[in-house]
Amino acid sequence: MKKSTESTPAKDRQPVLILGASGYIGGRLIPLLLAAGYPVRALARAPAKLKGRPWSSHPRLEIVRGDVFDRDSLLTAARGCRAAYYLVHSMNPRVADFAESDRRAAANMAEIAGEAGLKRLIYLSGLGDEKAGMSSHLRSRAEVARILGSGPVPLTVLRAAMIIGSGSASFEILRYLVDRLPAMITPRWVSTPCQPIGVRNVLHYLTGCLEVPETAGETFDIGQEEIVTYRRLMEIYAEEAGLPKRLILPVPFLTPRLSSYWIHLVTPIPAALARPLAEGLSCPVICQDFRIRDLIPQDLLDCRQAIRLALDRQQQQEIETSWSDSGPLPPAEWAMSGDPGWAGGTVCDDSWRMVLDGTPEEIWPALAAIGGRTGWYYADWLWRLRGFLDRLVGGVGLSRGRRCPIDIRPGDALDFWRVLEAERPSLLLLASEMKLPGEAVLAFRLHPLDDGGTELQQIARYLPRGLLGLLYWYAVSPFHRLVFTGMLRGIAKAAGKKIVTGPERISTPK
Repeated sequence: MKKSTESTPAKDRQPVLILGASGYIGGRLIPLLLAAGYPVRALARAPAKLKGRPWSSHPRLEIVRGDVFDRDSLLTAARGCRAAYYLVHSMNPRVADFAESDRRAAANMAEIAGEAGLKRLIYLSGLGDEKAGMSSHLRSRAEVARILGSGPVPLTVLRAAMIIGSGSASFEILRYLVDRLPAMITPRWVSTPCQPIGVRNVLHYLTGCLEVPETAGETFDIGQEEIVTYRRLMEIYAEEAGLPKRLILPVPFLTPRLSSYWIHLVTPIPAALARPLAEGLSCPVICQDFRIRDLIPQDLLDCRQAIRLALDRQQQQEIETSWSDSGPLPPAEWAMSGDPGWAGGTVCDDSWRMVLDGTPEEIWPALAAIGGRTGWYYADWLWRLRGFLDRLVGGVGLSRGRRCPIDIRPGDALDFWRVLEAERPSLLLLASEMKLPGEAVLAFRLHPLDDGGTELQQIARYLPRGLLGLLYWYAVSPFHRLVFTGMLRGIAKAAGKKIVTGPERISTPK
């Protein structure tokens, strides 16, 4: 007689769909669900961004390509899943009308959820009181909840204020402001009451919702027990980081818009992302509903504990995800090829090579550590100047640094670059995210040689946009020989390997 498979737990059969898998929360939720025994299906516009994650090869994980704005791909991804986590929002500097984008995406999800056979939807929203006034960002989050809840599938909404965790946008703003400014003129919103929550508490509530059926169809406020102000958070951070007491002077004339420019200049967070965060901090965000504490009990971290844990993660270089992980990878169809048919012109190329007395495996660590605190191995003042100029015109600049000083993976932010490919020990491909009149990539290739040495190629390519793009290329080209050859020598020195030949220019890298 055949044995029945009905006794197999549901978590072992139907996957859980994660929308926003490459984001700050999604990238931390997936390994927790996998560890709990759930099969997981991760939706990503750029699956390559997930392939470098430590959990990407887990046998219960399926990574699928799709987009919340593409109804068909969304439906295909959701079919056969038991539940879906909706962790998508359009707080993206490249999205002009984030509210309309959020509205469209949520409508697609609400429409396909029933058709796909989903039994649960779980959405992480923002905390706030519409009657007492909310920022445009928080109003959009509330609207998304209403749209998702209008469909036939029961929706669970968790409403959170500021999330404190290593790599979160809110924590990075706090960290950079307090680290860099011993005295600061601040907006009045530093005295607005809020009820933050540690990221590990958020994740526990999210995973717990699957286990507790009573959470279906309900909305819950999640936050720590303590109500604080942003000023108090700054004071706690300074104490935990071992910094002298900061002088904080609130003034009435710093609007959220002006605050966002100030945050843009002092921290890695771009103004377009800082503004909705600043607007959210200008409104009181206090929990009014505490039912979830009984349904999904846990020890809630207070602000001091959450900040201490986040600092420990920073110091130990164990940042799982970062605010800068979000967003699609830039297109790279032309990056390592010849003239693309659609480009309307030739791709500008400036490439160099040298031969080192060492294997690719021996050279790779120095290459993979480039950028961030390590620097660019030569003329760092020029890189800092370029980053400063980019920051002045609204670009990302160099202040983002990198997620980890030694580990690198596709999708990582790396100063003003984005990692497209990181294939140890052969290829590192970066795409520029600077404000440019064109598109630029920088690649490093390691080729093993028959005599045991390695050829290191450095390939800079640029796709100009119009006359201004060409003028820009010709303006910076004179600096390339100095910077690129110096950088190659710096990599050799950092790797501790002797240069056999080069650096020398190559016309057509292979």
